[in-house]
Amino acid sequence: MKKTYLFSFIALLSCTILSAQNLEESKKRGEEIYLDFCVTCHMPNGEGTPNVFPPLAKSDYLFKNREASIRGIKFGQSGELTVNGITYNSAMAAMGLSDDEVADVMNYITNSWGNKNDKLITEEEVAKIKK
Repeated sequence: MKKTYLFSFIALLSCTILSAQNLEESKKRGEEIYLDFCVTCHMPNGEGTPNVFPPLAKSDYLFKNREASIRGIKFGQSGELTVNGITYNSAMAAMGLSDDEVADVMNYITNSWGNKNDKLITEEEVAKIKK
């Protein structure tokens, strides 16, 4: 019985370490994507453009609306959305990113500028999200 618990603990620890490594690798790739596609509107510090493009830094929207955030990056979005109590009404074009690129940039965004997300966003999660 003790061997089973030890094996379970080791397996859990291995998964945790692997997940943390995957997250770090994803964030590195996501930063490159962010600098190529997102930085112009959302700025290098993730603070956005006041009254035009919402902030990603310390954004309540990203965490309250995970699926909608992924959908917006994957397919683009327009219309009103409220971030940190401020309503924005602008458009974001689809960037033409693949599902793995969307996952990487989301992992970067949700773990930068005061954001903290322990749940890895995967290519499989992104693939399930439809327009």
